[in-house]
Amino acid sequence: MAAYLIRRLWQMIPTLLGVVLLVFFLFKAFGGDPAEILGGLSASPEQIDAIRQQLGLNEPWWVQLGIFLKQIVTFDWGRSWATNESVANLFATRLPATLTVMVPILLLDTLLAIPIALLVAYVRGSLTDRSIMVATTIALSISFLVYVIVGQYVFAFQLGWFPVQGWTDSVATNLLVYTPLPVLLAVMVGLAPQTRLYRTFFLDEIGQDYVRTARAKGLTEPRILLTHVMRNAMIPILTNVAVSLPGIFVGSFLIEVFFSIPGLGREVLLAVNRSDYPVIQAVTVYLAVITMVVNLLTDVLYKLVDPRVVLK
Repeated sequence: MAAYLIRRLWQMIPTLLGVVLLVFFLFKAFGGDPAEILGGLSASPEQIDAIRQQLGLNEPWWVQLGIFLKQIVTFDWGRSWATNESVANLFATRLPATLTVMVPILLLDTLLAIPIALLVAYVRGSLTDRSIMVATTIALSISFLVYVIVGQYVFAFQLGWFPVQGWTDSVATNLLVYTPLPVLLAVMVGLAPQTRLYRTFFLDEIGQDYVRTARAKGLTEPRILLTHVMRNAMIPILTNVAVSLPGIFVGSFLIEVFFSIPGLGREVLLAVNRSDYPVIQAVTVYLAVITMVVNLLTDVLYKLVDPRVVLK
């Protein structure tokens, strides 16, 4: 296991380097002149030259690339061009709010979709199965924006169960008061595709020979489903969770905007509107790192879920 982890970490280096080079040259080629963006329309040529000198833009591209790599390694991305706030401090103060929203969505999506999908796979072809499949199809056809508008109107304005906006420094208060509504709406959106997909995984396993053999030996259906089918279906389920994690991370950005949550997502969208390159570059690179780390952890979980898996 240790040798596998070391090898995978070593293989991540060229992948990460490719992402860094892509981000660097894309911003160099299509991002415009940062000095002109910072200086604004009223800046004189002398002021723009001074800004360019301060940012090191007068240096050759390989020197600028070295500065960019140093920023990644030292976690020092300088300051936001729009707010003059340290990018490192921006991450440290906004990321907890994003995780407060994202983690419950990920857990509830997975923990609810698995038993529902297992149930409908077990009663395949029944009225329950067909009803749930119709409901998930309808849910997939509705835009998330509709969920937000209707959810805020019904649960916040009409019933008064949840506030639409607000945030505190207390994690417990945020989890109990301010995140239930956005998390509920996000789970309602994500549960439909996950249920349909996991149902397919379970149906594939139920049709395997080992299930018929277990039934012939007299094992009960609950034991077959929970002990054998569940374990074999967990590998594609873990793969799907790992693949969807970046999407959930980005999706939480939209939730932060709709519910005025002071998280990282709202800052990223503001940075895009303001052409705040340091913030955008930092988020892009670190999101790539998170994706690679999640894929590595998923491979390790394969071994824990099914000991027959051999990590090479």
